Amino acid sequence: MRIYPAFFRLAFSWMDAERAHQLGFGAIRLSHRLGIGALLQRFCAPDPALRTEALGLVFPSPFGLAAGFDKGAHGIEALSQLGFGHVEVGTVTGQAQPGNPRPRLFRLIQDRAVINRMGFNNDGAQAIAPRLAAARQALQDWTEKRPAPRPVIGVNIGKTKNVEVDDAVADYLLSTRAVAGYADYLVVNVSSPNTPGLRLLQNADSLRPLLQAVRAAANETAQRAVPLLVKIAPDLSNEDLQEIAELALELELDGVICTNTTIAREALRTPAGKVAECGPGGLSGSPLKARSLEVLRQLKAMTGDRLTLISVGGVETAEDVRERLDAGAALVQGYTGFLYEGPFWAARINRRLSRELNRN
Repeated sequence: MRIYPAFFRLAFSWMDAERAHQLGFGAIRLSHRLGIGALLQRFCAPDPALRTEALGLVFPSPFGLAAGFDKGAHGIEALSQLGFGHVEVGTVTGQAQPGNPRPRLFRLIQDRAVINRMGFNNDGAQAIAPRLAAARQALQDWTEKRPAPRPVIGVNIGKTKNVEVDDAVADYLLSTRAVAGYADYLVVNVSSPNTPGLRLLQNADSLRPLLQAVRAAANETAQRAVPLLVKIAPDLSNEDLQEIAELALELELDGVICTNTTIAREALRTPAGKVAECGPGGLSGSPLKARSLEVLRQLKAMTGDRLTLISVGGVETAEDVRERLDAGAALVQGYTGFLYEGPFWAARINRRLSRELNRN
């Protein structure tokens, strides 16, 4: 019998969504500080059979946590102890910013979905970099005591809101130079709907110089080849997808993360009036499942084995993870499902994936 769904209904479902997130994440971090996380890790650690090689790295599990949950690198160790094979931090911007006014995070419980217009609220790359460095060292020390690969740290970077699109490259380079040395891989986010003008950067003519500049700065800063990916929106047309696929291959990017949140609102169970009250923002969760899978399959057909594809959007179960892997993803991420499934979500997915492997 699972306790968390009842706990969610009683403790979180009536609460402001952002406040609930802060309390839940705070509890996870507190458990780590109290030493409870180390005990949980023994229960949540992925089966060695789930180890996955991608981006030149070894991931303890193919299932990881998408950007958005830990925007400021406050809980990488604690989240890793819950069974995530990687934690993607961010989105991090060149300058600190408060994000959009509250309320800015809304649950659509009937749809197992979330609408957010957070607006890249974070402390800025310079403040986040030391936390990344400390977490990376702590995970390395922890792993050396156990015969297991270190959970992977990804860093997702985006544009500061008050920076004009024409000045975006310089702004992304502020983040790149601050965090690249501590990132196992780096993601250029040009697909959030909550930063004005950001999605304009998905145009190939704008994206090409941005990716070229970020890659050069990342490799120079880290003194190694930092795997570089771009995160795209699910709302792109097939022609836009083809253009981005061709650009990624031309630039020899390491991969693509597909997909970010959607601005669409079709086929929701939540009454239209309630959805309208939430206002603008990106929709994530179960309603995104079909489109995210479709984009993955299209990109796989376009690029074959020449890019590492990371699939995210509507992932809730081990069956969802397996479907994405079978469709061509090397890695899979989740976020919204974590809010509805609770702290042992990743561990349950890993166990079911492991049982499937053992049956086969």
